[in-house]
Amino acid sequence: MRSAAVVAATCTFYIMSGELKNRVATGMAWSLFEKTGSMLLQLVVSLKVANLLMPDDFAVLAILTFFTSVALVVVDSGFSQALIRKSDPSERDFGSVFIFNMAISLILYAVLTAAAPLVADFYGKPVIARIAPVLFLLLPVSALGVIQNAIYTRQFRFKLLSRVTLASSLAGSAVAIAMALAGCGVWSLVGHRLAAAFFKSAALWLCNRRPPIGAFDYGSIRTMAPFSLRLLGTDIISSVSNNIAQMFIGKMHFGTLGYFNQAQKVKDMPVASAMQSVQSVTYPALAKISHDETKFAESYRQLLMTVAFMMFPVMAGLAAVADDMFRLLLDEKWMPTVPYLRILAMSGLFAPLAGISLNVLKVKTDGHIILNLEIAKKTVMILILAATVMHSVKAVAWGLVAVSFSDFAITLFAASRHSSLSVLRVVRTLLPVAFVSAAMYAAVMFSGTFAAEWNAALRLMMKIAVGAAAYAALAFGFRLESAREIRSVLTYLFVK
Repeated sequence: MRSAAVVAATCTFYIMSGELKNRVATGMAWSLFEKTGSMLLQLVVSLKVANLLMPDDFAVLAILTFFTSVALVVVDSGFSQALIRKSDPSERDFGSVFIFNMAISLILYAVLTAAAPLVADFYGKPVIARIAPVLFLLLPVSALGVIQNAIYTRQFRFKLLSRVTLASSLAGSAVAIAMALAGCGVWSLVGHRLAAAFFKSAALWLCNRRPPIGAFDYGSIRTMAPFSLRLLGTDIISSVSNNIAQMFIGKMHFGTLGYFNQAQKVKDMPVASAMQSVQSVTYPALAKISHDETKFAESYRQLLMTVAFMMFPVMAGLAAVADDMFRLLLDEKWMPTVPYLRILAMSGLFAPLAGISLNVLKVKTDGHIILNLEIAKKTVMILILAATVMHSVKAVAWGLVAVSFSDFAITLFAASRHSSLSVLRVVRTLLPVAFVSAAMYAAVMFSGTFAAEWNAALRLMMKIAVGAAAYAALAFGFRLESAREIRSVLTYLFVK
């Protein structure tokens, strides 16, 4: 058995012990299944709801999403990651973090709800003040499930987590479509997010009826605080930077924000699915082999390689078929989204790789360097955003591509200082995948010229078929290491 890795690079762990190897492979398989299922479901629902709403509805929610995204990071406070990282957390640790998270969520809910009228006045959108108190219920509702999620992650119970997340997505999607059909407008987007969060937290509690509630112990919080608060600072900076472009666009180019937001959402679906699948499973696994540098470095390298093998063609293909996909699935009013999607898709090439390198730093350091790096990276991001937002929304999109690449480069160099894997070897590992993906993109675009008069559905299917065939032929024809590993992964999952 050459590899027990799974599609997003768990092949890395072929050098682990058999038990851990099997748990990682199974966990990644279920995580990928759930993320792929959720991604496809969200895409269908998003497109269905988009046809029933107007771009300005999505623009309003995009503005509030900035506040919910940052607040949800604060609610967790990094303590769930500390619990996963800790070798033997006690019941008192879990209970203390649960109580702390719930208290923070209620405080933030009160503060944000009070500030909502000011935000509404700033953007000149009174509807913001009406929907904010309902949307911000995401904070306490999500806080209810954070510890339960951490417990299942420590136990490698990704099959259960996958089922819960997928079921929650289905429930939220049903609510969104029903509300949109009923003419609820922007409220259907609020209902989608709130219903999905409620069903997920409820399901996690039903699956583990032993609540993680005990006497609050300040000592437990204080012990985990140094690592947790550094991660919190890092995650806040990251969350702010990831959403701040929409805040500026909303103020200066509100009429375009709905299109830009839709492009980001479509781009983020495969990127977020890949990052969450890889990070949720590989973080605890890498933590278990952090003491063996040889295993750790090789696992890290193959993780980067196989994630690139999966993500590069997905993002290149998304850019190549964007026009036909939108023409087929969305009303004509959404076609201005296509140019933004084609640009932003390139940023999706680097984000999952940066996330893997960040995991290395989480495992190998006390978190101090992570915070410093995040400050440096986001300073670069703010400078680029300031230089582009005055020009156009397209300039902002190109700026975000540059930001994504710089994030990966900076994190990779930092991770190389805490691992025996060199930057040069990473570049040599990734270049073959990049060249094959670029060739696939060129083949898809070239094939489209011969089908310009075809029906959009037929042209889309033809492009997808050409892209898949070209990528497989080139990858196996040139005998890419990543192609061989993926084949061994599939053999492990479906033959063993």
